[in-house]
Amino acid sequence: MARFDVVTFDCYGTLIDWETGIREAFRRRATDDGVRVSPVDVLRAYGEVEREVEAEGYRSYRAVLRLTARRVAARFDWRLDEEHADLLSESLPTWRPFPDTNAALKKLAAAGCRVGILSNVDDDLLGETRRYFDVPFDLLVTAQQVRSYKPAEGHFEAARRKIGSDLRWVHAAQSYFHDVVPCKRLGIPVAWINRKGEKAGDAGPPDREFPDLARFAVWATSAPG
Repeated sequence: MARFDVVTFDCYGTLIDWETGIREAFRRRATDDGVRVSPVDVLRAYGEVEREVEAEGYRSYRAVLRLTARRVAARFDWRLDEEHADLLSESLPTWRPFPDTNAALKKLAAAGCRVGILSNVDDDLLGETRRYFDVPFDLLVTAQQVRSYKPAEGHFEAARRKIGSDLRWVHAAQSYFHDVVPCKRLGIPVAWINRKGEKAGDAGPPDREFPDLARFAVWATSAPG
């Protein structure tokens, strides 16, 4: 018997290797524009700027990506033309799962777990991504649906209403800031998929921590006790 009835995931960064997708999108555009930027610096700037943009209030994720791209480029004195500002949303449908993603999802499904996604994204963009997964999802909550971005509580409150109180639920995510912190605040069991070997922040440690989805799936599908 599996440890949980329902397992929800963050999508980009947890199931999908979005850093490679972001890095490649900026690299291609920079090459075309004759600009030299460090991939490491671009990713660091992206992480900072996207948080700022999302905190300004709800706008579509396409708009978030467009504004983030322009602000990141500005940090490097790179004049990103308006016609190319959608480089990230145009690239997103090509971003692929991590090597361990589909095996973990299939293991969970085979054990009888219902799986879901809680993601800071638009519905149509998530639809483009879902074609890369080998299992169907029972629950989908997007920023477009709840009109807010994690770490706001909208995604988790919506999921809690849909799941109910009788089922055993755990949320699994790579981002401490976006997912672990609000789950701890709301009392939702959370597994940190700490792919980068980061340290927990002021909110304290998650309920469980794993370096990848493979080891998480083994634990989640094992009998408790």
